Amino acid sequence: MADIDAKIKAQGDKIRELKTAKSAKDVIDPEVKRLLALKAEFKSATGLDWKPGMEIPGAASDSSGDVIEGKIKAQGDKVRDLKSAKADKATVDEAVKTLLALKAEYKAATGKDWKPPPAAPKAAAKKADSPPAAPKAATPELTGPAAAVDAAIKEQGEAVRNLKAEKADKAAIDEAVKKLIALKGEFKAATGADWKPADQKKDSKGKEKKAPASEAAPAVDGEKSDTQKKREAKKAEKANKKAAHKSDETKDQEEAKDDGPDVSSGKYGVQEMNQSKEKPSTVLTPVKELGIKMSEKTVTIRGRLHTSRAKGKQCFFVIRQQQVTVQCLAFVNEFVSKQMVKFIAHISKESIVDVEAVIKKVDEKIESCTQQDVELHVNQVWVVSASDPQLPLQIEDAARKVTEEDEGTFARVNQDTRLDNRVLDLRTPTNQAIFRLEAGVCQLFRDTLAKKGFVEIHTPKIISAASEGGAGVFKVSYFKGSAFLAQSPQLYKQMAIAADFDKVFTVGGVFRAEDSNTHRHLTEFVGLDLEMAFKFHYHEVLETIGDLFTMMFRGLRDKYSSEIVTVCQQFPSEPFKFLDPPLRLEFPEAVEMLKEAGVEMGEEDDLSTPAEKLLGRLVRAKYDTDFFILDKFPLAVRPFYTMPCPVDGKYSNSYDMFMRGEEILSGAQRIHNPEYLTERAKHHGVELNTIASYIDSFRYGCPPHAGGGIGMERVTMLYLGLDNIRKTSMFPRDPKRLTP
Repeated sequence: MADIDAKIKAQGDKIRELKTAKSAKDVIDPEVKRLLALKAEFKSATGLDWKPGMEIPGAASDSSGDVIEGKIKAQGDKVRDLKSAKADKATVDEAVKTLLALKAEYKAATGKDWKPPPAAPKAAAKKADSPPAAPKAATPELTGPAAAVDAAIKEQGEAVRNLKAEKADKAAIDEAVKKLIALKGEFKAATGADWKPADQKKDSKGKEKKAPASEAAPAVDGEKSDTQKKREAKKAEKANKKAAHKSDETKDQEEAKDDGPDVSSGKYGVQEMNQSKEKPSTVLTPVKELGIKMSEKTVTIRGRLHTSRAKGKQCFFVIRQQQVTVQCLAFVNEFVSKQMVKFIAHISKESIVDVEAVIKKVDEKIESCTQQDVELHVNQVWVVSASDPQLPLQIEDAARKVTEEDEGTFARVNQDTRLDNRVLDLRTPTNQAIFRLEAGVCQLFRDTLAKKGFVEIHTPKIISAASEGGAGVFKVSYFKGSAFLAQSPQLYKQMAIAADFDKVFTVGGVFRAEDSNTHRHLTEFVGLDLEMAFKFHYHEVLETIGDLFTMMFRGLRDKYSSEIVTVCQQFPSEPFKFLDPPLRLEFPEAVEMLKEAGVEMGEEDDLSTPAEKLLGRLVRAKYDTDFFILDKFPLAVRPFYTMPCPVDGKYSNSYDMFMRGEEILSGAQRIHNPEYLTERAKHHGVELNTIASYIDSFRYGCPPHAGGGIGMERVTMLYLGLDNIRKTSMFPRDPKRLTP
């Protein structure tokens, strides 16, 4: 070992000299190969990788190694004797521990793992390669009890084969197989070997060859690195899985042979891909219409396979159609084959299927489904669109209400996983309900304002200047110049008022480049904006908006009660309360309530987020409402275009509206006089050239007007009592998310 170590060091020095002299690559490469060969020789001799400065196992350790090797062999014989004598486990374990300790001592002394002498592998190879070896194992004559058991096994095996050939009842076959297995156990107890048919023993030559290799494997383990061991373990795991899969396939094929004729042929399978080739007359019944009144009727439904559970000759499965679910049952009978039941059991979750079935009334309500009084007894099942069997999240997990008591019991799908796989997440009944109710928010906003004489307009989202002073704006390239994404449609709403549209509203995207990673902020949301000319006082507009919210809340409560119940089942919350007409407070009243509750704030300070939430709780406790209007905000905290209060210059003709203690609308009477608007802009330090077009829009006469902007997602979140606005944005955008 010492001489190889010296050669390695000398070769290393030689390579370093060549590199210092900047020799050609073709000169250095052969020397490097020689160095690597020396290191390989060192590892072969010592079982260790060569490292600079390492302690080299020497001749002094060889004699002690011989002594320890003798002890190892003796202890190995002792372990084998104990196992042959069937000694108790504790005694055998103690002897094995001593053997392992001796092997560790050997490695410490010699620097390499102990290996059996080379004669043993040769003998194994000879046994494996020698042709007479296989017949030798196959020919011993069985005598006494072993011969009797062998005969009984053969007889029982024949009985099992006959039962299968006659397609006997499964219970009878299972009983016969149990007896066969018991006899084989008896044979092993008598002979110490597994029973095999005579022809299998002759053909098992290849298998016998493998045994010594696997037995010898531990002996060479010490030479392998941890990485190699892990790699080999992974390979073995893959091979086992492959073998298990092949075994399952073989088992399924064998079982299929015993399933008898397929009486359901042509009534199940995978449909040809729909390319709109034809238009069949099949009528698909909505799942929500299935009920007791339709009992015994045959219907066809289409939906997703939500869950399935096969047991014996039947399979229960649930079909989900958006928010509604129904239980189906397929069982073997004169019209439904075993093959069909197996096919249904193997359909992957979330696949879209067509099911033709008879509606049956059930004795006990099916609590796990929305259609609780009926189930469907299946006649036909066709896969319309198959889902991948591996899902990134399970719909049951994403739809489950998880309480503190359940924490750790069930799988919990976190928010990022949901949003990364939003297409799947949106399929849950809760999300189906949330976004249907959100559509209702938009629809009620439109319908209510249309009835009040408002005109819907559509405003540009790409604009030449920041719509609210330049802060928090997205800048985009626009041909040879730049443009901005609109932070608000306010300028265009006001221009429409100046153009004599009198009352306008718009629904569209709003963009805010604010790095706010909170539960209620998005960088893109849907704005519900309105603007209205008034005759004498901005409270005309305030009352119109208050009535708008009352009508929306009432419409959501009455038209979307089932959606509200569905959401509350997963995300419980208190029912939303509102007054008609809505509660209106002035800012000084709110400040007084907060001061009484211990909040320190000045009369002209804006409300902080915690103060807003506390005010919401105080209002709920005092007035029993979750919605209220706060009027007369301090002028100092409002934008330059806000009309000051004519009675008290500290305040303004502006207002916010709140749901559950969070702001959902901000609005005001706008200054419609260009000279006064210019004066207020200068007071706020706004550069006039940046708002010239805004001021110019009022130079040709404009009626007094007021309005406000509402966040659709925020209204939905707060009405349902949800904790995060991302739950009410179908594909949310925030500072950290641009996909999907």
